[in-house]
Amino acid sequence: RSRYFANMSRSLQQQQLFLGDQAPDFESETTMGHIKFSSFIQDKWAILFSHPKDFTPVCTSELGRVAQLEKEWSTRGVAVIALSCDSVESHKKWVKDIEAIHNCKVFYPIIADDDRKIACLYGMLDKSSSETELPLTVRSVFFIAPDKSIKATLSYPASTGRNFDEILRILDSLQLTAKYKVATPADWVRGQQCVIPPTLSDDKATDMFGEFKTIRPYLRMTNDPSSCK
Repeated sequence: RSRYFANMSRSLQQQQLFLGDQAPDFESETTMGHIKFSSFIQDKWAILFSHPKDFTPVCTSELGRVAQLEKEWSTRGVAVIALSCDSVESHKKWVKDIEAIHNCKVFYPIIADDDRKIACLYGMLDKSSSETELPLTVRSVFFIAPDKSIKATLSYPASTGRNFDEILRILDSLQLTAKYKVATPADWVRGQQCVIPPTLSDDKATDMFGEFKTIRPYLRMTNDPSSCK
């Protein structure tokens, strides 16, 4: 048995994705029916996130938190979708627990990737998994832009639940910097001052943002342009 799983694990070839790569398209069964990924996200920003296993404590807390944040995703125009290597039947039973525990509706689909094809496409599998069983997915997050390019990724081990406030913060930064020629400094949140990139001259910065503060020639701060309307 252990040799069988070890051979199966070796046969799972994971793809390595980089920022700027196009998010691989796929079709799959989910808790909300059959989907084609590109059709599901359409021209929206999207969050694809994986979890190791249904009916486990950390995963239950995470998917419940995502459900509780429905208004935050909707306000930002984001399509959210989850994935693990469990079956649709398992997902559907587990959703009832998540909804009861967190007192909210799981509004997003959960992908059933029991053959691990999608996990391999996105490089989500845990290489440290035991050789006595097939590898599980880690806690991956892919931030996907409307043009289907990958803008950011996160990977957490099974033992560490994700901070979804930080995931929203990253999303806010990505959406802001896609629209305006700014960057966001450490610990930035929406509404706080942004950094003007060194590639932008003072004259162009003045045209774009009006007043700004020069701390060093390479460090110039301006108000969040999305808050200046």
